[in-house]
Amino acid sequence: MARKDYKDLRSYRWYGVKDLRAFGHRSRTLQMGYARQDYAGKPVIAIINTWSDINPCHTHFRERAEEVKRGIWQAGGFPVEMPAISLSEPFQKPTTMMYRNLLALETEELLRSYPCDAAVLMGGCDKTTPALLMGAASMDIPCIFVPAGTMLRGNWRGNTLGSGSDSWKYWAELRAGNITESDWEEIEEGIARSPGTCMTMGTAATMMTAVEALGLTLPGAASIPAPDSNHARMASLSGRRAVEMAWEDLKPTDVMTEQAFENAITTVMSMGGSTNSIVHLVAMAGRLGVKLPLERFDEISKRTPWLANIRPSGKYLMEDFYYAGGLQGLLCELKDLLHLDAVTVNGKTLGDNIASGGIYDEDVIARRAKPLGEQGGLVVLRGNLAPDGAVIKQTACDPSLVQHTGPAVVFNDYNDMAARIDDEDLDVTKDSVIVLRNAGPQGGPGMPEWGMLPIPKKLLKEGVRDMVRISDARMSGTSYGTCVLHVAPESFVGGPLALVRSGDMIELDVEGRKLHLDVSDEELANRKAAWTPPARKFERGFGAMFAAHITQADKGCDFDILEGTAATPEPEIH
Repeated sequence: MARKDYKDLRSYRWYGVKDLRAFGHRSRTLQMGYARQDYAGKPVIAIINTWSDINPCHTHFRERAEEVKRGIWQAGGFPVEMPAISLSEPFQKPTTMMYRNLLALETEELLRSYPCDAAVLMGGCDKTTPALLMGAASMDIPCIFVPAGTMLRGNWRGNTLGSGSDSWKYWAELRAGNITESDWEEIEEGIARSPGTCMTMGTAATMMTAVEALGLTLPGAASIPAPDSNHARMASLSGRRAVEMAWEDLKPTDVMTEQAFENAITTVMSMGGSTNSIVHLVAMAGRLGVKLPLERFDEISKRTPWLANIRPSGKYLMEDFYYAGGLQGLLCELKDLLHLDAVTVNGKTLGDNIASGGIYDEDVIARRAKPLGEQGGLVVLRGNLAPDGAVIKQTACDPSLVQHTGPAVVFNDYNDMAARIDDEDLDVTKDSVIVLRNAGPQGGPGMPEWGMLPIPKKLLKEGVRDMVRISDARMSGTSYGTCVLHVAPESFVGGPLALVRSGDMIELDVEGRKLHLDVSDEELANRKAAWTPPARKFERGFGAMFAAHITQADKGCDFDILEGTAATPEPEIH
C-alpha cells in the first residue's frame, strides 16, 4: 500500500501551512506543553475514549488510553485523547440504546472537526462498540478498535457466577422464596469482580467478537479479559498500528465490506450471540451502503453450527473461552463458511490472522464434527404479528416451547406489567403467552431491554422457569428464555402488536420461522380502525430529535438523517 506524504494528511491543513490560522494551532499546541518535534510532520491520532466514573465496564480505560498513547508515540505519531459520552449499560436510563446514535454522531463530528488522521476507538460496554464504528464509518478515516475486554468470573459459595444471566436466575429464586435476602446480598457482592464488560455472551462480548471478525481489531484482541496484561499490550500495539494506518490510508470502507459483515454474522451465530447484534450490525452496515435484510441473518444462521459453550446459551464464561483458544480458535473451525480474503486493519487477511489459531478445550469450543447445535443461535420470525420481522435466540429457549400455541396475556406498557405481573388473580398459566407492547424504538422510548419479561410469581412457586414472551423491546444478551423480540413494526406506531387482546391465541413456530396471531384479517382491520395513537413522549431536546428520526428495529434503529453514504464534508479552516 502506497505511503502518504505528510502534505496529504488531514492534519497538515491545521499544522503544516504557513498562515495565521495555522500559527494559532501551533501556538496553542505549544501552550499545552508540547514541543514542535512532538507534532511536526507527524500524523495526529485521535483516541476516542468512552471512560467515565459511572461506567464500570470501562474503569480501566484511563490507564489503557495512556498505553495507547505510548504505542502512538513509539510509532512516530502525535496522540490526542478526546473523551466521548460514555454509555453505561447498568446506569443510563431509560436505555443506552436511546443514546447509541448520539455517541455515533459525536464520534463522527469529533473526527470531522478536529485535525485527526486516524483514530483509536475505545469501547466495549454494549452500545459503545456499534456507536463508535457507526460514527467512524461515516467519517471514513483510518480507525482501529480497542475492545474493553470482559471481566473475571463471578463467584458465590463456590458457584461460578455470570453477570446478567445469574442476576435473572437468582432474582427468580428470591421471588420464589428459594433463597434469602442475605444470600441475594452475597451474590450481589460476588458477581462483578473486576473492570470489564459482562463475561457472559451478552451484547458486549457479542459485539466485540463481531467487530474482530469484521476486521477492525488486532487479531485476538476481543477475547482478552480486561485485567489480563495482554490487554495492556494489545492497547499499545493498537496505537502503533493506528499510526501505520494513517500513512497507509486504510479506511473503514476498505475493511467493512459486505463480505466482512457476513463474517461477523457467521461469528455471532456460532457464538450463540446476542439478539441485539442484529440491530447493531444492520445500523453499522447502513452507514456504508451495505444492505443486511433480516433474511440474510436467517440464511447464515441455518448454515452455521453453534460452537461456543458460553452462558446464557451454554455453560462457560468468556474467560474460559479465552483460555480455550478464543475467537481465533473458533474461527478456525468455520473456515469454509468465512470470506478468508477479507482485509483487516493490520493489513493482512482474516485467513492470515486465524491461521495460527487452535482449540485447547473442546468442552468450551466445540468442533464442527460435534457441534452444540446444527444451526446458529438467532432466528428471524415473520407472520401477521410481525410483518417486518422479529427475532428469537433459539439456543436460550426451553426446547419444549419452540413450537407453542397459547392465549395472550397482554400488558399495555412496562408500568402495567410491573403492577400486575405478580397479582395472584392474574389470569395466566404456564401455557399463556405474555405480551408487552409500547416498548419499541418510539414506545420505550429507545427500545429498552425489557424483553425478558418476568415469570408471574404464582407460576414461579409452581416451578415454572420459562414461558413464551413477546414484545417489541430488546433483551440483554445475558438474558435467556423463550422470548420473541424486536417485533416490527412496533405497537407505538400501530404495528399489529398494538391490536392483540388478552385471550387471543398466538402461535410460535421457531423451526417454521413463524409468529402468528389467530385473528382474522377483517377483525384486525376493525381493531386498527379503532386504535388511537399514543401521545408523544417528548416535546423538546434530544428526545424530540430521537422520535423524529429513529427507524424501526429491522432497519437498525439508526437516525434516518445519519444512514447512507453521502459524503461528510471536510471543515473549512479560516
